[in-house]
Amino acid sequence: MGSKYTKRYTEEFKRDAIALVDSSGKTVTAVARELGISSESLRGWYRRAKADRGEGQPGELTSAEREELRRLRKENREQQQTIEILKKATAFFVKESDRFIETFCNRRRLRKHKIFGYLTPAETGQRHQHTLAA
Repeated sequence: MGSKYTKRYTEEFKRDAIALVDSSGKTVTAVARELGISSESLRGWYRRAKADRGEGQPGELTSAEREELRRLRKENREQQQTIEILKKATAFFVKESDRFIETFCNRRRLRKHKIFGYLTPAETGQRHQHTLAA
């Protein structure tokens, strides 16, 4: 079982460890043992360094590409949250505007027509006469 606290290594230390693996001809595990660090940590640093140099596996992302992907995912998440807020605000204002329109029309004694919406008393009479004439 691992430690609760993760050791942090400087970028300089990581570069030196990677250079030692490249120059010594020793395995990653042997160099990690000499430095007193986890072989998995050194292996990950070495793999990322190779990818950054263009020597990685096909499809493996460079550090710059990983950083851009992280930034784009964060931006996407923020935009999705903004969209959700705007949807809720739109629903709220539609509901409130419907209530306002209904109150406004009731106070002015406007009738609601199922097709034409709200009509003034004069328009209601005209539509009624038009319907009788037809």
